[in-house]
Amino acid sequence: MSAAGTTVRFGYGTNGFANHRLEDALAVIADLGYEGVALTLDHHHLDPFAEDLPRRTEALAARLDRLGLGVVVETGARYLLDPWHKHAPTLLDDEPALRLDFLRRAVRIAADLGAEAVSFWAGVRPAAVPRERAWDRLVRGCAEVVAAADAAGVRLGFEPEPGMLVETIDEWFTLRGRLGAPGCFGLTLDIGHLRCVEPRPVADCVAVAGPHIVNVQIDDMRRGVHEHLEFGTGEIEFPPALRALAEAGYGGLTAVELPRHSHAAPTVARDSLAFLTAARAAAEALGSTREAEEVPQ
Repeated sequence: MSAAGTTVRFGYGTNGFANHRLEDALAVIADLGYEGVALTLDHHHLDPFAEDLPRRTEALAARLDRLGLGVVVETGARYLLDPWHKHAPTLLDDEPALRLDFLRRAVRIAADLGAEAVSFWAGVRPAAVPRERAWDRLVRGCAEVVAAADAAGVRLGFEPEPGMLVETIDEWFTLRGRLGAPGCFGLTLDIGHLRCVEPRPVADCVAVAGPHIVNVQIDDMRRGVHEHLEFGTGEIEFPPALRALAEAGYGGLTAVELPRHSHAAPTVARDSLAFLTAARAAAEALGSTREAEEVPQ
């Protein structure tokens, strides 16, 4: 698929291999034919707080190279920072220092791995924090992460997430504007989230976001329900979505995001790639049909 000189490259998220050792998960992902991996930094895979982190990161970079896998760094570990509270603290909390430290560490790891992007999100607004104060905190925190990413030469992919302070593409544009539109500040687009919360069709959302996309997560989903589903069990038409990615000129990883399917990871990963490969072929056929219709008779 090369509408704009790009090819959709499929990856798989390690948060869907939570019961595997990282080295085993990478081997399975590569053996299945994926071209990359979305690496969630976590205590049981690559722990960003490990004392021997530089050695582990160097070894991981070499392994990824041997396996021929591209990589993006994901920061959505559930209990890495607080064993009692999921995803806490966030940039919206009274004390965001631990989250900021984690994100700076993620940027350094991404630089050492040669990662394509670091993905992160806003967090859920605490009930006691007024919305505008939450936005101020988010802008202030993101500005610190942007400074770290600029210094390291790393791209950031900020992800709109259902239920969080920034959950739509339009809100991402608002955040980008309040940050002054820094060059390293891109967009992580979850295809499932588009169906869940966006008013526009999925393919139209991709077209609107296209120039700013630096990372894509892919899964099936239903309108109004934030549940990552296996492909073919939700409501998304994938060939138009994949075609829109190609037409937008996006050449980064499009990684499967099924964090609740670790119990059957190899099977789910195999079936997901078969589905997406067929959808990509259908998208190519869709593009060929459109191009034929546009040729003057």
